Amino acid sequence: MTTVVQPSVAEQSEAEALYRFQTETPEPVRTALGMSATRIGGGVVLSMRNDSTHFWSKALGFGITAPVTAQLVAEICDFYRAERTPQAVLQIAPAFLPEDWPEICAREGIVRDPSWVKLVCPTDEAVARADALDRPDGIRVTPPAAEEALEWGTVMMRAFGTPVEHYAEMAASTVTRLGWHPYAAWLDGELVGTGTLLVRGETAQMFAGAVLPHARGRGGQTALLAARARAARKLGCRVLVAETGAEQPGTHNTSLHNMLRLGFEIAYERPNWRWHLNPGESPAGH
Repeated sequence: MTTVVQPSVAEQSEAEALYRFQTETPEPVRTALGMSATRIGGGVVLSMRNDSTHFWSKALGFGITAPVTAQLVAEICDFYRAERTPQAVLQIAPAFLPEDWPEICAREGIVRDPSWVKLVCPTDEAVARADALDRPDGIRVTPPAAEEALEWGTVMMRAFGTPVEHYAEMAASTVTRLGWHPYAAWLDGELVGTGTLLVRGETAQMFAGAVLPHARGRGGQTALLAARARAARKLGCRVLVAETGAEQPGTHNTSLHNMLRLGFEIAYERPNWRWHLNPGESPAGH
C-alpha cells in the first residue's frame, strides 16, 4: 500500500488544527498564556509568550500558496519579536524549503532541532486493520461528556508531561467545539487517555493522542487511533494525517509504531527549525 498525499494537504491539515486549537481558547486562558496568532504567506504563526514548555509557539503551513522566501521568514520572526516570544519553531515541509535556506537561517539565528515525521493513511485501511486487532486489555474508548471536558484536558496534559494550569482549559474547550471529535480512553473507570480529530473536507487530522504512563502497554493509544479512524470514515474522510517525533538512533517511539501498525505510512521527515528571541540562548533550554 502506498498513500499519495500532497505535502500541501498534509501541512495545511496540521496547521489549521493547531490554529483552531489555540485561537479558539477562552480569553482568560489566552491572556494568562500570552497567546496571539496571525496568518502570513498562507501559513499560520502562533505565539504563546508565557509557555514554559516552549512547544506551542509554532509557524507552519508555508510554501503552499506562496513560496518560502527570506522576506517571509523575516516577517515571521518580526512577529515573534513584536510579541516578545522567547522561542518558536518553524515547521516547513522539506519540499518547500528554498535553496538559500541555510543563508536565511544564519541571518535570522534559526537552528535545527530534532525532526518529526508526517504520517498519512487511507481511512479505510486504518479501520480494516483496527477491526482485525484484538480488543485492548481492559480499555474502553468513548467520546467524553461535556462535564468531563476539564478532566479530559487535564489527562491530556499529564500524559504529555506538561503543566496542567491553563493548558488543561485550552484542551478542554475543544470538547464541545464544532468540528472537533474528541475521545477518551478509560481503564477501570479512570480516564487515562485522550485523542481528538479535526475534519477538513476529506482529510482528518489526528491530534493529541496520549495515555497516562501507568496505563500504557494495554493498547489504549491504538484504541484511540481506531476510534478516531472509524469516526473519520463515518464523516466521509478519505485520508488520515498525523505527526510524531522521528526516531533517533537507539530510541523507540511507541506512538510511531502504533500508527505504522494501523497502516500509516511516513510521508516525509520534517526537521524542526528553532528561532530564539535571544540568539545566544542555549538550546539546552528548550
